[in-house]
Amino acid sequence: MSTETKTIVTSEPKLGVRAIVKIGMLAAAAMVLMLFEIPLPFAPSFYEIDFSEVPVMVGCFAMGPFAGAVIELIKILLNFVITGTQTAGVGELANFVMGCALCVPAGLIYRRNRTRKSALIGMITGTVVMTVLGCVINAFVLLPTYAAAFGMPIDALVEMGTAVNPAITSLTTFVMFAVAPFNLLKGILVSVVVFLIYKKISPIFRMR
Repeated sequence: MSTETKTIVTSEPKLGVRAIVKIGMLAAAAMVLMLFEIPLPFAPSFYEIDFSEVPVMVGCFAMGPFAGAVIELIKILLNFVITGTQTAGVGELANFVMGCALCVPAGLIYRRNRTRKSALIGMITGTVVMTVLGCVINAFVLLPTYAAAFGMPIDALVEMGTAVNPAITSLTTFVMFAVAPFNLLKGILVSVVVFLIYKKISPIFRMR
């Protein structure tokens, strides 16, 4: 094996015991943050923002996108064990996909060039990906699933949106004026927090 090949192989981080401990710490922090939800004035009460993706994105930046995805998965599983589910796991799966949609693209971009500019570009990209994907998943998966789980038609969910935002008059406007702003705001808030704290706490979680 050539020296160059050896360098490439050894440069890849391995999930050793220390990394697993760090992943567990970040997942536990994410799960706790997931319990503190903030209601929004422009969306129904079942859309509440939390900051549980902050530890996930920190993990993506410090240990790589794969580690971040593992943190997101553990967070969802822990929350499922503690709070249970009313959607046969569909909501949990969607939350996992949405969390990864925000954090994994950011981690991938930051891994190529570890600068503030790359971090900012990555977080903007992740926010856009999560917002677009969130609109699609909510329209075709989550909202129909919630309607079925609670034994109500989609129109009833739309009416809940209308009650807090008169611009919501259909499923399309629900997605436009509740789902999209919700995901956009969450992505921005999580990104701002990570941008402010990452350099201070990153030495604790970086791969060695």
